[in-house]
Amino acid sequence: MSSSGPPSGVAAPEPPTPAAAHEWIELLFDANTFQEKFASVPSPDPLKFSDSRPYPERLAEAREKSGGREAIVTGTARLGGIGVVVAVSDFRFIGGSMGYAVGERVAAAMELAADARRPLVVVTCSGGARMHEGMVALMQMAKTTQAVLRMRERGVPMIGVLAHPTTGGVYASYASQADVVLAESGALIGFAGPRVRAVHDPDEDREALHAQDLYERGLVDMVMPREQVRDQLIRVTQLLAPSKPLAPDQLDPPAPARDQERGWSVVERARLSDRPRALAYIEGLSSDFVPLRGDHGGIDDAAVVGGLARIGDMNVVVIGQERGDLDPEGPHRNGRMGPAGYRKALRLMELAERTQLPLVTFVDTPGAHDGIADEAAGLAGSISDCLTKMAALTTPTVAIVIGEGGSGGALALTVADRILMQQNAMYAVTSPEGAAAILFRDRERAPEVAEALGVAAGDLHNLGAIDTVVAEPAGGAHEDPESAIRLLRPALRLALAEAMQGTGPQRRKRRAARIRAIGLEPGPEPADLRNVSGMLGDALDRSRTFIRTHLRRGQEAT
Repeated sequence: MSSSGPPSGVAAPEPPTPAAAHEWIELLFDANTFQEKFASVPSPDPLKFSDSRPYPERLAEAREKSGGREAIVTGTARLGGIGVVVAVSDFRFIGGSMGYAVGERVAAAMELAADARRPLVVVTCSGGARMHEGMVALMQMAKTTQAVLRMRERGVPMIGVLAHPTTGGVYASYASQADVVLAESGALIGFAGPRVRAVHDPDEDREALHAQDLYERGLVDMVMPREQVRDQLIRVTQLLAPSKPLAPDQLDPPAPARDQERGWSVVERARLSDRPRALAYIEGLSSDFVPLRGDHGGIDDAAVVGGLARIGDMNVVVIGQERGDLDPEGPHRNGRMGPAGYRKALRLMELAERTQLPLVTFVDTPGAHDGIADEAAGLAGSISDCLTKMAALTTPTVAIVIGEGGSGGALALTVADRILMQQNAMYAVTSPEGAAAILFRDRERAPEVAEALGVAAGDLHNLGAIDTVVAEPAGGAHEDPESAIRLLRPALRLALAEAMQGTGPQRRKRRAARIRAIGLEPGPEPADLRNVSGMLGDALDRSRTFIRTHLRRGQEAT
């Protein structure tokens, strides 16, 4: 987990020279595809402001110097062949500051993006709100953030590029609302620039933060030289595009899980140090993966990884509990997420919901990181927020238990439309050792408690807590990680196809009904007598489940 404090004793990087708006447009977008829009928005003089010269003279000078009419250029373009809406700052125009015209153009661009269902790409380079327009300039912060809401309601993504410098009202408004945030190497980024900072920390050697500082704290997702920004924008834009639903009956069936074990032997295999972990599965299953960082609150918890990925022909958002080398004191803390980790997961869940990309989670943790500092920082509440968000999602969701599913720390990423579990993974209300200590005051009795807890995939499948047991290679996933990934792929694709059936509200309803039914004995369930068709549908589902269960048991006995 990265520190949330500012850097001390680290020299500031050499910042790049600010680029003009037309230079960014030529660099980033497909040649000859940019078409300017909203250039006729006026630049008013609400205060009749004058310092050494009247404000209209300042505007005229800025127009001559920059070649543009205002401190931002807006329009449409193509990016790697994909149509996008564009808003690019120009620092040469009164320091890229935001007054009425800038705010109105940005808001209009956002409305166009929402109506056209095109991604919005914003490049920011600004000194903040324009003093010459007083409160009119400041209120553009509210205007632009309000306009973001309409895009989100339409499921239109926003990708931000923080160029040098990005400060003040622009950074504290629409620039920080992007779904994915890129930053130019060396760019100075912050709410208060060094010249206007009101509070100076006496122990700090630097007065400003730069792109790399924010990357370390998970406040931006990627940092790169200016010439690499276009390629990354193309990747992100392609991964944010919706995919066509899969047809379950046209997919290859997954291999059946054979020789399933129960109890302590499963616990031991789930905990093996050489068992493949979340990043291995994400990278092995994906043809492209763009990691996204942090909770956007100043901390990046390395116990959870996630981002945009393409699995087969499907764009998805992925979240994985990453255990690394299983060292509790290492950077990944053995996959034990703290409050910032769950907030990071929540950010990715919300991104999946806004864009309606399917969400895939990889569950593997002995439990949450429950130190006193974590408790004080709101651990329980952050887990609860993830549970609530997953229950509320309308986008398709699939969870995969790939190792150790420990208590509420694992459940926070497992409330999904389809739940898969590898045959040598485990999932439990608490660790067998913890249960043995509570029940018998003897942790050595963990092996016998493990079987009683029903931690194995087969037990949980019979209970109705998971949908599918995913086969592993002979001896376990640790024996042949590549084969383990290959066996998981068809099971995941089928689960995605099944989860994508129906509408968002139907998915939420099915998810809630499924959770409420776990733990019931087979037999009639309470039903609303006014909904006869619903009763018949429930009865049919129970009959199918009953038949499948008994057929499976018969096959296993054979």
